[in-house]
Amino acid sequence: MQTVVVIPVFDEARWVTQSVSRLLQVHAPDRLVLVDDGSRDGTGPILDALARDCGVTVERHETNRGKGAAIRTGMARALAMGADIVLVHDADLEYDPADHAALLAPLRDGRADAVIGSRFLGQTHRVLYYWHYLANRVITTACNMATNLNLTDVECCCKAFTRQVVERMDLREERFGIEIELVAKVARLRLDNDAQDRAMGLPATRRARVYEVPVSYAGRTYEEGKKITWRDGAWALACIVRHGLRA
Repeated sequence: MQTVVVIPVFDEARWVTQSVSRLLQVHAPDRLVLVDDGSRDGTGPILDALARDCGVTVERHETNRGKGAAIRTGMARALAMGADIVLVHDADLEYDPADHAALLAPLRDGRADAVIGSRFLGQTHRVLYYWHYLANRVITTACNMATNLNLTDVECCCKAFTRQVVERMDLREERFGIEIELVAKVARLRLDNDAQDRAMGLPATRRARVYEVPVSYAGRTYEEGKKITWRDGAWALACIVRHGLRA
């Protein structure tokens, strides 16, 4: 099964080379797509060098459109490459590509259609902001109530999906609300059962099977380049209403 990793990138000149190098050393995917979302700090030439030296694929937005837009562009490129699995990973060093094997296992053995990472299931994590943790608990609980899932970390930025799921999600969010939209749309997605299942009397379609696996987390401080703010938390709640309750 061909795995394509999609990495949205915005103003990550300080970290992106190290992040990509570590990913290629620890878990070399079949293809790697970097989406430069209108960076202004010199990230562009660094990505050109990575494309030349490491064979990664670079997509570009001329202006900053947001993380959601970058993920949509990357997913479209991954599908065009023939991806069977699309894994979304951040450009900084907050998430460890060593966790990709656990994230991909339920997809590769046919148990899952989507796998969501969780920073709160027992893996090592850097101790940082209490109020971020509390906001995440509120957002996750609200999203679970709207989707009837029992996830522990809907805002985790390490998620993987089968091709069928990516093809059928009509994603619209431009910015950080994409994390909520991905979960909400997977939760209500119905997928085709294969011919063998139908021959056994199962329905033609079924709900998407969502799994959760622990991932480690080395969060950044704002001094180190963290970009998310309280406004993104407020918008996440609005996205739960838009993509969860209203849907």
